[in-house]
Amino acid sequence: MTKLRHVDDAELVSKIHAMRESGATYAQIKTELQVGASTISRVLGVYGKGRRRPTISDDVRARALALRREGQSVPEIARELGIAKSSAWAITKEVAWKPTPGSKERAKRAARMRWDRETARRAEEREQAVSEAAAWVGELSDRELMLIGAVLYWAEGSKTKPWNPTEWLGFINSDPDVILLYRAWLRRLGVADERLTFRVHIHESADVQAAERYWADVVGVSVDRFARATLKKHNPKTVRKNTSEGYYGCLVICARKGAAEYRRMDGMWRGICRAVRQIQ
Repeated sequence: MTKLRHVDDAELVSKIHAMRESGATYAQIKTELQVGASTISRVLGVYGKGRRRPTISDDVRARALALRREGQSVPEIARELGIAKSSAWAITKEVAWKPTPGSKERAKRAARMRWDRETARRAEEREQAVSEAAAWVGELSDRELMLIGAVLYWAEGSKTKPWNPTEWLGFINSDPDVILLYRAWLRRLGVADERLTFRVHIHESADVQAAERYWADVVGVSVDRFARATLKKHNPKTVRKNTSEGYYGCLVICARKGAAEYRRMDGMWRGICRAVRQIQ
């Protein structure tokens, strides 16, 4: 059998024995000498027999008791003295302990650090998942765009009702990417830009002109193309959260004489529904 590295190093063997006899733990020996636990066990002749718990020196015991009386927790004592938490607990279990202001603050800092690390890990994990999903999409074919647009319109656009059977295309949304998708879908449907009307729908306390400039830039038209904005009246009972400088309300896009395109949308939506039912 091939011996592990370091086992035949006389100087290393001597150091391991000396540290173990002085009460050093496996963790302390590993850190100090940069060797593995199996190497330590082979040197000590206990490989495969389980570890012998080291005898804790009187100095370590005294220091552990003092730290406990100062209000430090068992994990803190174990880290500072380089011993196992079980050993730290066994030494200090008889000490009446109450958290001091200092220990409470240390605990809070440790909790914040753990939460910050967890938050960063989750953010990285989420970003990776989102990036992979975005890369999976790739380029959209014309057919895919038509189907996506039909679903989007059915979810967000104006639709006929039994009491109002008028067929027309009207769409409102506050997300610029959704607006751009809708515009691309209209072009694919063959709706000429000249048939479109634009209008901002926004709270009366907002900057209407700034909102119109913003949406005009998004859709690539002049502000002169915009109809008079629709202002939403203020309700004192409503606690509004969209009050920042980046609030631009919603953009309303309507297509004149859009009955034919509406029927195509309706047909595509029905086809999607029929295909979904067949999947089951």
